[in-house]
Amino acid sequence: MAQFRVKDLMVPLEEYATVPTGSTLMDAMMALEKAQEEFIHNKHRHRGIVITDTEKGVIGKLGQMDVLRALEPKETDDDEIGNLGQFGFSAAFIRNRRKQKRLAAAPLKDLCRTVAKLKVEDFMQTLSEGEIIDEGASLEAAIQQMVVGNHLLSLLVTREQKIVGVLRMTDVFAAVFHAAKECELTPA
Repeated sequence: MAQFRVKDLMVPLEEYATVPTGSTLMDAMMALEKAQEEFIHNKHRHRGIVITDTEKGVIGKLGQMDVLRALEPKETDDDEIGNLGQFGFSAAFIRNRRKQKRLAAAPLKDLCRTVAKLKVEDFMQTLSEGEIIDEGASLEAAIQQMVVGNHLLSLLVTREQKIVGVLRMTDVFAAVFHAAKECELTPA
């Protein structure tokens, strides 16, 4: 059975979608689309964008869910809706009320215009020590770090303290699957 290292599974930063600070969510989505079209490493598409500073250093990540969250209307009276529970309204009623307000807030065409105005740095996930892993680390170490740190989609990969790639959960899962399949087919 192969002994995978992080560097064997990572996507090099040059092949990943990146945008500099100051970019809009639309810029980020366009970079993601371009990276998905150009990426031929395997059939798993990118689901995130890496945000860089002026020196091309990585300062954060922006996932598809981050973009969708950015488009959610900011409720000025969300606290009022949340307080309905103290007056005996059920959790289901409160959830339904929030849903009604969201659906009435803005049609999709307005949301589409919004992505051209919002800046990536306002919605990106800033880096934490727990989501960075050295390229020489083992697959087992990467799995443990993803699970314990709850970094569900990816880890940033370093070489000599510089971020050089992205280790995606989908690639880790594929490696585990193939290793398990190999063990299944190998007689004991």
